[in-house]
Amino acid sequence: MRQLIPFLTILLALTLPDRAQARDITIDLTDPIVSITTGFTGTDLLLYGAVKQAGDLVVVVRGPARDEVVRRKEKVLGVWVNRDELVFDKVPSYYRIASNRPLKEFMNPEDADRLQIGMPNLDLRAKVSGKLLPEAPYDFSEGLIRNLQRIGLYMTKPDNVVFLSEQLFRTRLRFPANVSVGTFTIEVYLFRDNKLQSTATTLLTVRKFGVEAQVYDLAHRYSLAYGVLAVIIAVVAGWAANAAFRKG
Repeated sequence: MRQLIPFLTILLALTLPDRAQARDITIDLTDPIVSITTGFTGTDLLLYGAVKQAGDLVVVVRGPARDEVVRRKEKVLGVWVNRDELVFDKVPSYYRIASNRPLKEFMNPEDADRLQIGMPNLDLRAKVSGKLLPEAPYDFSEGLIRNLQRIGLYMTKPDNVVFLSEQLFRTRLRFPANVSVGTFTIEVYLFRDNKLQSTATTLLTVRKFGVEAQVYDLAHRYSLAYGVLAVIIAVVAGWAANAAFRKG
């Protein structure tokens, strides 16, 4: 029943008089919060929405920004070793898009670049000694995207936006088990006649819950104590295993 509430809200919005219905796009999630508990294996959410007039839609989901390190490996004497490395500044920890048809059929390159829609249009800025570079080396940028795609945090191809009628639409959003905690931004862009007409934004919160939250809080707020505790546990576990082995 709870999953129907956003959909019913959208239907109600469609029945309002035109003067009360100021927005061209109305959107909502089946659940605005994802709770990560022990055994979390990922989750799917539905984004519902409605448009006042038919058009083409793009849904863009961005995770909280964080720095990412990319290392170039080289083979030395038959062994792969890390050589050069580059730090990328404020990279979306999660990136996914969905559309009702291929982007190139209704979006011009200028809009795609300005809105950073599509993998080639992401503004990936590298930094050296704290200073941003004018442009990141292509092979490092490609390596960053490839790494994030490999672990399921970046899409390999766009998802589908499905129109249930001329005005109602939905899309399914997948969040893997290794998704970052924090605030995710979900933006919906409405295009008509190859021109951007309107946008709508909603937020999603991903948080730790229960024992997972306590461990996460300890690791981030009391990093030194957490590190010492981890070492003690490792030493005790090793000592116990060694003692059991000798006794056996």
